[in-house]
Amino acid sequence: MIPNFPPFRLVVLQDNEHFFPPYQGAPLLRQDTVQEYPQIVPVLDQLSGKITDSEMRKMNYEVDVEGMSPATVAKNFLTQSGLLP
Repeated sequence: MIPNFPPFRLVVLQDNEHFFPPYQGAPLLRQDTVQEYPQIVPVLDQLSGKITDSEMRKMNYEVDVEGMSPATVAKNFLTQSGLLP
């Protein structure tokens, strides 16, 4: 049986000292991949500046805590962002 613990009463703290850098995702590709599939570059460029820190935290939470597949989370984000129909 699991013991009955009281609520933790956790709060999200602000990073006033900027200890953690902002999320700045960037696509990394091998040059041979770009040479073989050059059409991928403009597609990935559409993501530039689209993912905020809070959106990334939300997506990480959906995968890590809620157990959603990364593909589903990515598709949901791309659809909501208007990058997929």
